[in-house]
Amino acid sequence: MASDVGILCATAVAVGFVHTLLGPDHSVPFVAMSRAGGWSIGKTLWVTAGCGLAHVAGSVVIGLLGLMMGAVVMQLEALESLRGDAAGWVMIGFGLAYLTWGLMQAARTGRQSRVEAAGVASVWTPWILFLVFVLGPCEPLIPLLIYPAARASPLAVVAVVVGFTLATVVTMTLAVLVMRYGVSFLQLPWLERFSHAFAGLAILVCGLLVRLGL
Repeated sequence: MASDVGILCATAVAVGFVHTLLGPDHSVPFVAMSRAGGWSIGKTLWVTAGCGLAHVAGSVVIGLLGLMMGAVVMQLEALESLRGDAAGWVMIGFGLAYLTWGLMQAARTGRQSRVEAAGVASVWTPWILFLVFVLGPCEPLIPLLIYPAARASPLAVVAVVVGFTLATVVTMTLAVLVMRYGVSFLQLPWLERFSHAFAGLAILVCGLLVRLGL
């Protein structure tokens, strides 16, 4: 039993790491919004970690409810697919709206206008990202982890959820931190006025990738 739990935990960590690292939607939106909104590193990491926890929590709740109700894996996968579709469309809509707003802000002149735009965006954009990640499913969690863990023991379920959550959140924050540090070296003042538009474009592309299943 102990060896089974250990294998499940190791699998959970590995799947969480790979799932997060291979998904640009897990990091690019945070880097784009952090740069455009002038977020501090602390705020960037807190927003990323909060969205990562929300990202996993939705699938965990669905998986545990499915276990209690006796739902089959295919039913839960269908529900997760619907959540994924919703998350993709919300991200596309958010990216398109933010791109449009960013272009409108770029048309305004003066540094003060850009500072005001950054202040406005920094208030409401973290909440929209949070909504997107609440809707976004963790596809591997239910079919690959929760059901095998449930057949082992309740302790295995807890261990799998904790391992997957930690791997996902830590990978997200580290990826965002590294990418944010990298883009900090890109000093292009003539493009600064388009920072919000570029952020919207990045989120739009991520949303399209989610819808395409990439």
